[in-house]
Amino acid sequence: MRTIKFGTDGWRAVVAEDFTFANLERVAQATADVWRCQRIAGTRRKVIVGYDRRFLSAEFARRTAEIFAGNGFDVVLSHEAVPTPAVSYEVKAERAIGGIMITASHNPPKFNGFKIKAHFGGSADVSLCQKVEAWLDRSPVKVASLGEDRKLKVKNLTKSYFRRLTQLVDFELIRKSKARFAHDALYGVGAGCFDRILAGTTCRVTTLRGDHNSEFGGINPEPIAANYRASSEYLKKHPHDLCLVTDGDADRVGGMDGRGNPITTHQIICLLLYHFVVNRRGRGRVVKTLTTTSMVDKMCRAYDLPLVETGVGFKYICAEMLKGDVLLGFEESGGIGFPEHVPERDGILAGLMLLEMLAVEKKPVPKLLARLEKEFGPYHYARIDSHFPLEKRSALMEFCVANPPGSLTGSPVAAVKTFDGVKYVAENGAWLMLRGSGTEPVLRIYAEANSDANAGKLLKLGLSLTRKV
Repeated sequence: MRTIKFGTDGWRAVVAEDFTFANLERVAQATADVWRCQRIAGTRRKVIVGYDRRFLSAEFARRTAEIFAGNGFDVVLSHEAVPTPAVSYEVKAERAIGGIMITASHNPPKFNGFKIKAHFGGSADVSLCQKVEAWLDRSPVKVASLGEDRKLKVKNLTKSYFRRLTQLVDFELIRKSKARFAHDALYGVGAGCFDRILAGTTCRVTTLRGDHNSEFGGINPEPIAANYRASSEYLKKHPHDLCLVTDGDADRVGGMDGRGNPITTHQIICLLLYHFVVNRRGRGRVVKTLTTTSMVDKMCRAYDLPLVETGVGFKYICAEMLKGDVLLGFEESGGIGFPEHVPERDGILAGLMLLEMLAVEKKPVPKLLARLEKEFGPYHYARIDSHFPLEKRSALMEFCVANPPGSLTGSPVAAVKTFDGVKYVAENGAWLMLRGSGTEPVLRIYAEANSDANAGKLLKLGLSLTRKV
């Protein structure tokens, strides 16, 4: 039996190598064993199962559903490929013990995955994943037959999910806005969502790369500028008000302005924060990961909002959202959480919130971004990944803590943060961070400064630190 190792919220592997039906059955049975032993007040012995558009995802989901039914759970299986947050919402709405999403999110096409959603509608924490690992192969796999077992039902998960999303925004305002909205789905499950949600409104929706392509057109379905070229060319010839980009399972976002110019995830985050505070009059704690732009810090100081900074990974944001009194939660990779919804990132809801913002502001995206920069200053972000031996990582982190640079881009270093890698923060807001990958011999180096040139200099400084050990 091959060893199965879980990541932050589940298991991912290459299809036909490690991600096989036999291994999937082992993981599903172990998860069923763990949930059968759990007693969580207010939950039901129900499991929600969804899947994305990857190769064999529907078949993997069906087998997963049959195993949970075979273990005595009431099971709801999505009738079609759905966004991950649709599964999370159904878990919370149905008070289920949990959910499973068959997806590898933004990973290359050869991967698939088994994401575990906890009873609260967010990603499983480390302890739950460890329990599943510990239960592997303790019990024989029990399987019920789809169509013959009363405990297994197929359901449209998007209907109630879409209804809930329209309740979370000012949908009447969006309905009348006459927005020209483009959505680059990167061939993922987000395709068609906005067409269906906005049907019958005055909005005109253009879905780009929305056909079902399990190879994702030769790209990794990740919302980064390197993957926007084809859609950018279209937008240059056919201008829109905004183009949202979602990843393979539609829980993360990127974007372009109406003419195909990339918008960074950091800019989207700051646009939404401005909208929530200034237009929606919202208050509460703002939660962001260490690698998210310092413009958020400056905005929180200006708006007198408490700011919580967490380690990298949405699981940390989820933990803060569960405590309550959170206005918004953000991560650098495009995950945005809305507390009135589920403690989970949601790319489709983020798109609707941006449409609401445009309907309120009645200004083009470039002008909104220019206003942010004028009020809070320029912030230019950069990142590189560098090969670095796992066995030397601890020594590097210790060296970086003990030997901080005196300044960054001419500004004295004011803080050194060490709770997830090492992050140096200068008085002028510039910062440099070194952090290792959880599983690979890769060191991620992040930087932000007042210009692209200065951000590049900080990356070079980070690389020079790796040569000290």
